[in-house]
Amino acid sequence: MEIPIFPLGTVLFPGGRLPLRIFEPRYVEMTKACIRDKQVFGVSLIRAGYEAGTPAVPSDIGCTARIIEWEEPSPGQFTLNTQGETAFRLLSRRIQADGLIVGEVEFIEPPDPIGMPERYEKLQQLLTDLVKEIGPENFTRPPRFDDAAWVGSRLAELLPVPPERKQKLLEENDPLWMLAEVENMLRDLREDPSES
Repeated sequence: MEIPIFPLGTVLFPGGRLPLRIFEPRYVEMTKACIRDKQVFGVSLIRAGYEAGTPAVPSDIGCTARIIEWEEPSPGQFTLNTQGETAFRLLSRRIQADGLIVGEVEFIEPPDPIGMPERYEKLQQLLTDLVKEIGPENFTRPPRFDDAAWVGSRLAELLPVPPERKQKLLEENDPLWMLAEVENMLRDLREDPSES
């Protein structure tokens, strides 16, 4: 399957929310097509290059994004609220004349649902508190505090750690490993606040 690829300096996880401001012509056209055809686009962490200008080199593992709300504050600009759906592997990519990257992707099977192990109760409580503080409207509804993958992904999105560490979590596709790594990240942040 071919989808447009949007390289960004952030990592999107399945079930995550990602607000975007679109103004570059190639992404404005991509947005129009996705709205018109009710299609997804791929969000992939930048491996080399920058978000604007010359097409960046995207990571091989990314996540599809679906536009759930949009506004066009002025011609040639969009404000989007998108939601992550499915992790994918980028098999090949080509750059169109307008600079948009189009990638051939294969979707990665989501892990089987796993309940929250008791030993990660503190992580579950931390996310519950954060959702209340940030506002439930900023998360997928209904919240799934008893789903290890959902809890791990939401905490990974919120932690102030480099995107490369978050990318590793997306690539592993293992909810229990993710929870253990999130725990490690929290410990690192407590020991060295400059990590963020």
